[in-house]
Amino acid sequence: MRTALLRGLTAGLGLAMSGLGLAATTATPAQAAPAKYEDCPTGYFCAWTNDNATGPMLKVKTDQPTLGAFDNKIRATSNRTDKIACLYSEPNYGYGSYWADQPNGPGGGSSGPAESDKSSIKFVLTDRECGLNAYPNWYSEVSPAKAGFGDLNNDRRADVLVRDEVGRLWFLPGDGTGKQVGTGWNAMSTLTRHGDFTGDGKEDLLAREASTGKLWAYPGRGDGGFDDRRLIGASGWNGMSLITAFGDLTRDGRSDLVARETSTGKLWLYPGTASGGLADRILTGRSGWGVMGTFIAVGDYSGDGVNDLATITNDKYTADGWSSPGHWGWLLSYEGQGNGYVKDHRQVDGDWYRLNGAF
Repeated sequence: MRTALLRGLTAGLGLAMSGLGLAATTATPAQAAPAKYEDCPTGYFCAWTNDNATGPMLKVKTDQPTLGAFDNKIRATSNRTDKIACLYSEPNYGYGSYWADQPNGPGGGSSGPAESDKSSIKFVLTDRECGLNAYPNWYSEVSPAKAGFGDLNNDRRADVLVRDEVGRLWFLPGDGTGKQVGTGWNAMSTLTRHGDFTGDGKEDLLAREASTGKLWAYPGRGDGGFDDRRLIGASGWNGMSLITAFGDLTRDGRSDLVARETSTGKLWLYPGTASGGLADRILTGRSGWGVMGTFIAVGDYSGDGVNDLATITNDKYTADGWSSPGHWGWLLSYEGQGNGYVKDHRQVDGDWYRLNGAF
């Protein structure tokens, strides 16, 4: 079994999301007589208070913000789930240190972590998700500069939207406060924002409905909340693996949408219309876009008055100067040309592999 003892300091990402910890339900740990690794059933994560799977056994398959009688006592583990188990040294998934326990087969296990200091457990799909707080530290600007990209409440500060693990939508203004603005958003497989699609001067939110593949626009109210949704894409949007609103890419004063087609890896531009809908799509990238794991709407970071595109690569990317793929986590910048197309990419940084999305 591959395990990794990782250490991380609680790091702010320049975004403020403190105070939004989830109130998860803690399952009562099941205790039993001295056990062995093979006693851990399929689909569960098990832990024991003594080395070599002896002593009382904890058996869980959902996130555990606290561990009750097993707090600071775990000495052996067996992960029979299909996810990575992150064991944190603090309750509520806070970490001075954490242990990433990979899934293993029947009878597999490990006499670890090395220190009996674990106080919460979270299940994730990738190692990098262990090493980031769900809601990093928030800070507020002393004084805002100009009304800019990403302002949802017209206070001249850029704001953040967050969807939490139970589908709640949170509005986080750039002043250190926050409020809940919706529930049930886990029915949407994609959320994207940055642009005024309705032409009323307020930023809107777009969402793809997982069950139908429909694309919906939620007009912004200018206070961080949203009005009733409008259908702007009747079908076929489940065929797109990445959908991102970037603002105006064509210099016509309207917000546009970019999407990558899953089957071909092609990049399509959907120009915004005066009526708040989307015009016929335009092919803006013929190939090579399948190596992108994330698109990021960053506004005009080059300062030329045209919105730009940033991406984070997946493990299919071959970094400049290399001959084989496997360079995931590279941040690439593409300067906009004002006609819906972008210039050649520029490699910015290779340390973005620890992030699980940015918007």
